[in-house]
Amino acid sequence: MEFLFSFTGIALIVFLFIVLISIKQVNQFERGVRFRFGKYKDEMVPGWRIVWPIIENWQRIDIRVKAVDVPDQEAITKDNVSARVNAVIYYRISVAQKAVLEVENFYYAVSQLAQTTMRNVIGETSLDDLLSKRNDVADKIQHIIDKATYPWGVKVEAVELKDIILPDEMKRVIARQAEAERERRAIVIRAEGEKAAAENIATAAEKLTKTTGGLHLRTLQTLSELSADKNNTVVFVTPLEILRAFEGFVKKSSR
Repeated sequence: MEFLFSFTGIALIVFLFIVLISIKQVNQFERGVRFRFGKYKDEMVPGWRIVWPIIENWQRIDIRVKAVDVPDQEAITKDNVSARVNAVIYYRISVAQKAVLEVENFYYAVSQLAQTTMRNVIGETSLDDLLSKRNDVADKIQHIIDKATYPWGVKVEAVELKDIILPDEMKRVIARQAEAERERRAIVIRAEGEKAAAENIATAAEKLTKTTGGLHLRTLQTLSELSADKNNTVVFVTPLEILRAFEGFVKKSSR
């Protein structure tokens, strides 16, 4: 009887020990993928879970959003310009089972897929679009990677292009192009201003000629504006007909 009690006590202690080492804690931001006899059994949700030793094992999967820094990629744009581009990819595990069963190392796989996809997309994009439509290029890369990683249980949240590095000679070409564009705009704006001024002057002249005494009033106003500055010398040209008419008026008055 004493032997039976001692054996039962030892068995109970061993069982409690096995239970204690079998308790696994799955945090709120994690999921657990459990296997029994090497076969997939279920996905463990957050909390305390029992994983029996020897016959079962499990793998912990973090489902939080992860950031993958894609290193500089040397690529040739559609118009044969060499550019170095780096980016950041934000993704998370949407299905833990697929992330374990369908791909060996999802982190490495996503990183490699992002690098090749970025080079391919840049090769289909011109330099002007790459510089001015960075968001569109990033959205295209994100769509392609998300579609490719869907079978792995990976959801790509966003792709952001960080830096676009161009060769020094290309930077000088772009600077000259921008300067020429600014000069062109300045010339166009100046020509439009001269055109508008000419149209206004023509309209004013037409109205003055149709108004009796309009030209004389404008002349007197101009003289008044010039006389405000006493340092100016005004030479007023008067037609001979006006002087002769004025001379005739003086002779008639003297009679």
